[in-house]
Amino acid sequence: MSNKVLIIIGDASETLDTLYPYYRLQEGGYEPVVAAPEKRLYQMVMHEVKPGWTITKEWEGYTLNAEIAFADIVPEEYAGIMLSGGRAPEYIRYDEHLVKATRHFVESGKPVACVCHGVEILAYADCVRGRRMATVPKCKFDLEVCGGIFVNEACVVDGNIVSGRTFHDNGRYFGAFMRQLDAARDQQASLAVSDSRS
Repeated sequence: MSNKVLIIIGDASETLDTLYPYYRLQEGGYEPVVAAPEKRLYQMVMHEVKPGWTITKEWEGYTLNAEIAFADIVPEEYAGIMLSGGRAPEYIRYDEHLVKATRHFVESGKPVACVCHGVEILAYADCVRGRRMATVPKCKFDLEVCGGIFVNEACVVDGNIVSGRTFHDNGRYFGAFMRQLDAARDQQASLAVSDSRS
């Protein structure tokens, strides 16, 4: 089984939504592979609702290189996929290659992580119908209009989809995604041992 896990970004992906999973995957023995509309450097952002504000304020965050373009993704080569948040999903969700890859992971039962606005990708790909998911409350409509069920919790696991509301939930939802990856890896290792003994 591959130890590679896709992280989906674009310009204006949320910095903490992206970098926490990136380094947590490395810590767990996986190889995070950043994918975006094209192979290049992307500008991430930081989001916070400041005191006295009723909407999110945005600043420039770190930059991150995409190692692969959506068009070059071979989904079978990856153990799972992580859909980062920020404003990027609103724009990148229409990419036909990303839609195809997203559907592969959901339909094949491979682990899928989603945080904040990342739900917009799953919703557009028609992968949320009947699924319970967490997302930032402002994306509740996007989830529900596409048939999903909004749950206002830090970690929601529905089958192979693990979701959190915002980066504030990183320490709660992402561990569940890692456990799914580990379980799939352990199962593949057991099957490999059984095959070698046959």
